[in-house]
Parts: sequence; structure tokens; C-alpha cells
Amino acid sequence: MKFKLDSVNRIISNAKQNEKISLIKANELQSQVSELQDANATLMKNLNSFAALSSQNSENINKTLATLERKEAQLKGLVDGFASNDSTALVVLTNAKRTMGENAKVQVNDGVVILSENLNFFFSDGLGSSLLDSSKDWLSNVAKLINASPQSAITITGMSITGEFDVALSQATAVAQQLVKENSVSGLRLSVKAGDGGFKESIQIRIHPDYKAFYSNAKDEMKN
Repeated sequence: MKFKLDSVNRIISNAKQNEKISLIKANELQSQVSELQDANATLMKNLNSFAALSSQNSENINKTLATLERKEAQLKGLVDGFASNDSTALVVLTNAKRTMGENAKVQVNDGVVILSENLNFFFSDGLGSSLLDSSKDWLSNVAKLINASPQSAITITGMSITGEFDVALSQATAVAQQLVKENSVSGLRLSVKAGDGGFKESIQIRIHPDYKAFYSNAKDEMKN
């Protein structure tokens, strides 16, 4: 009986020992499970943050691409505008040669077509502001050229070598009035000024792009 009792006690003791070991392992496993759950929660949080950040980055990239496309379109508009001005200058020059004759004093500078004649051509002895009849016929052809280029602006400059810019301005104004009153040129397209002619007095008629309208349109485009 004592032997059997000792044997049973040993079994019970082993069972208790195994139970403790099992409990320790269970606690360790539970701790590992908790750590894994925490790590998984952190991972999911990081994944969600990464997904949100990735989505934000994609949105920012799309916005940047849209902005670049818009700016590219704006720049293309400016380039097309410059190209159109150059093309217009070529057309005006061709028409000038056809309308004014091959010997007409016509030149092109930076997209501007310039017609010029000395003051004696317009005014008796180059003085006063009463136009000669021969110059009126010439201005009639100039008006045809101007009216054939409705998108262009015109600047008429009285070039003086004496510094009498008031006289030069008066003479340029007389030319402008002839174009407007007698040749149906819109006064809104004309501007008149006086300038230093250096060593040559003349009247210059510049047919050029409407810079004010061009830069106004460009400014409006760049705002968007």
C-alpha cells in the first residue's frame, strides 16, 4: 500500500509540475500572442497611414501634372502669339511691296513693318503741317495696307533733328488725321509721337502687333 501510495504521490507531483510548466508555456504563448496582436495593430496603422500618404501624394502629383499642363498650354499660347505676329509681319511686308511698289521704303525690324519718307515728301520744304497732294496719294495706299491688317496697331512718329518735338508731333498728327478722315483708318488703332531722328528728319509709320492687347491677353492667361 505504501508503495502504491508513493507511486500515486509521484504521479500527482509530476502532474502538478507538468501543470506549472504548461501554465508557464501558456502565459508565454499568451504574451507572444499579445505582442503579435500589438505588432499587427501597429502594422495595420502604418499601412493605413502609408495608404493615406500614398493617396495624398498621388493627389499632389495629379495636381502638379494638371498645373504643368495648364502652364504648358499658357506658354504654347504665348509662343503661338509670337509666331502669329511674325507671320503677320511677313504678310504686311508682302502686301506693302505689292501696294506701295518694289521701290517703296519699307523695312522690317523685330516683327515691325516700317514705312518712311523724308519731311519734304509730306510738307513743302519739310515745314508746317499741311500735307502735299502727292503724299496724300501715298498715304491712301498706306491706308489700304493698314486696313488689310485689322489686327495690327500703327504708330506714326515725327522724327526731328532739331529737337523741335512739338513741330514733329504736329506733323505726325497731320499724317494720322489724313489716314483717319480721308482713308477710313480707325483712330483707335493709331498712336502719334515725336522722336529724335538723329541726322534725318522723316515721318515713320510703324505697323506692328497690338502690344497692349497681346500683353493684356497674356496677363489674363497667366492668372489662371
